[in-house]
Amino acid sequence: MNIPKKAFLNILLAGLLAMLVPKLSSGTHIKPSSRPPNLIIFLCDDLGYGDLGCYGNPIIKTPNIDAFAREGMRFTDCHSAGTVCSPSRAGLLTGRNPYRMGFYYIVGGGAHLRTSEITIATLLKTKGYDTCFVGKWHLSRFVNKKNQQPSPGDHGFDHWFATEVNAFEGPQHPQKFYRNGQKVGPVDGWYCDVIVQEAVNWLSNRPDKDKPFFLVVSTHEPHTPIIPPDHYADAYDNAVVDSLEKMVNYGAVERPDKNINPLKKYYYGTVTQLDHAFGSFIKAVDNMGYRDNSLVFCTSDNGPEAPVNLEESRGEWSDDSRDRCFGTPGPYRGMKRYPYEGGHRVPGILRWPGHTRPNSTSSELVNGTDILPTFCRIAGVPVPQDRVIDGEDITAVFEGKSVSRNNPLCWFFPAHEDTYYRMPHMMLREDDYTLLAWFTRKPKDQLIMDWLKNARLEKFTLYDLSADAGQNTDLCQKESARCEEISAHMVDLWKDIQAEGPYWDKWQMK
Repeated sequence: MNIPKKAFLNILLAGLLAMLVPKLSSGTHIKPSSRPPNLIIFLCDDLGYGDLGCYGNPIIKTPNIDAFAREGMRFTDCHSAGTVCSPSRAGLLTGRNPYRMGFYYIVGGGAHLRTSEITIATLLKTKGYDTCFVGKWHLSRFVNKKNQQPSPGDHGFDHWFATEVNAFEGPQHPQKFYRNGQKVGPVDGWYCDVIVQEAVNWLSNRPDKDKPFFLVVSTHEPHTPIIPPDHYADAYDNAVVDSLEKMVNYGAVERPDKNINPLKKYYYGTVTQLDHAFGSFIKAVDNMGYRDNSLVFCTSDNGPEAPVNLEESRGEWSDDSRDRCFGTPGPYRGMKRYPYEGGHRVPGILRWPGHTRPNSTSSELVNGTDILPTFCRIAGVPVPQDRVIDGEDITAVFEGKSVSRNNPLCWFFPAHEDTYYRMPHMMLREDDYTLLAWFTRKPKDQLIMDWLKNARLEKFTLYDLSADAGQNTDLCQKESARCEEISAHMVDLWKDIQAEGPYWDKWQMK
């Protein structure tokens, strides 16, 4: 197999780190063994915190994920690494805040996951793991030969079956899959079913089934376009659902003036379809005998998508297909893109028999960036020491203990047009407090990259989630000393991240 030079150097660096830094952090009973556990991530796309039955949704039927939650640990304060697709995925695979890597928004204009970044897959390969990625990648443009960027194979995945972005041609018979760099063409079936089958086939056909594996299953669903099989949608086309829908919260984000209510059945049906695919996947993993020695983490890449009033939107945000978006962030404010809580608080369910107590719940704060250091801890692989890793090892949570963080967690969205300036740009979390801030306004003739590399924080709002889950009451005046203290931390962190993030010459937010 030909390994690109930069990817080879990353693997070599990770191997050297494994020899030079053999000691693991203390604090839990977990110790590396001769047979490390299998590590699986099942990543949903735009699934809201309140979209599952086990997270309190009154309408959507998700029996398989609910059953999985009863077998493992359900996190009630789980967050994606970003507020939109590409940043979140980059943070999950590297353990680093997306802005440090130049993921200010989605890929494009040169922005991509560079081979200088070290992923979980690259690190686990040094421990003898087989690695596989199936589904939505959204971290580079690996199809265009004139400007080809690193593929999943360049980031440590032995086998990959992926689309660059979503199934925009439709989730049924998706046409843009590539398998290990070769175009596949149209495939038979719906996106979530196709990638589950690919994952199962890969597991079944591994030459050495005694080797541990790292597998990422990354769905398109319930991202737009939302087109489930008829029988899933039709199950939600009734008066009971109409009545219950009035109970659903949409993050205090304005909904369209037109009546989109008849379209809700498509979203609800898609989440149930996704649940069925997840159930098929877990059943296959368990039937192959992997259950007892596999950690499976099911989560989402950001909060739920929201429809918009077209007369108030522009560019890619003017998307009629979003009229089918009925995802909910539960009691939290904000939806996808918003740095408010609803933009990044997501479902998070982890099953690891013998390590997580069945049917348990954790209120500990966890984030997508925590996956890399946690998996490294479990597999006995040192975390890279030559760069900032924003995530933390959360294995202590499995024993009911808390996690001490060296770096506070923060989230971004670079809204810059006047229409969206009402949206804050950055949120920082300290304990139960969330501080939100706006960047200085972008001059109309300034490039967005220049603005981002020079913007300062100028306006702040403070909320206490323990008393105000909906982030309705600004405490900056009432608790001015706390606001000043946390804002000072935020300013320092922003300067650090701002300085590290690369400058993309051709990048402009769409």
